[in-house]
Amino acid sequence: MEVDLARLLADVIAQDTWFLGACYGIGAVGTAINARIDRQFTEPVSAVPITLSAAGRDDPLFGALPERFDAFVGHKEAISELPAGAVLLASSPACPVQGFRVGQHVYATQFHPELDVEGIITRIGTYRHHGYFDPSAHDDLVAMARASDVTHPPELLTRFVELARSGDPESN
Repeated sequence: MEVDLARLLADVIAQDTWFLGACYGIGAVGTAINARIDRQFTEPVSAVPITLSAAGRDDPLFGALPERFDAFVGHKEAISELPAGAVLLASSPACPVQGFRVGQHVYATQFHPELDVEGIITRIGTYRHHGYFDPSAHDDLVAMARASDVTHPPELLTRFVELARSGDPESN
């Protein structure tokens, strides 16, 4: 069975269904809402400081995170401009759109909320020979990951599940 991702995301957005897309997910949701996606704001595999916008600090999902935290990234494309109606929730020094919301329940992040240190190290090993970085940088990237203080992003996943399950009118 072939899935039409564009149609699926259009339905998710139209119905304002709880959804969280990470990394590739920001491009998929961004495409569905006609955001400008290009290679202007690429980030190498690294840990970067993420800063919440005022809307992010007030958001039921992102507001559970500290105003500033480190997260793992690594992408060749990014959103360079959100369309009207999308709410910017987070950014980093090199990438202005690290997180946004459409409606009340559709979220997307450029950073990886699912990756802790061991997760990024596994990914570094997996992608070593697939064009994301020079294979000779493997050991340096693993050292960077081990030296990073990336602890808060997984809290976003926990909070997302809590909100999606809650049925609380304030969060739905």
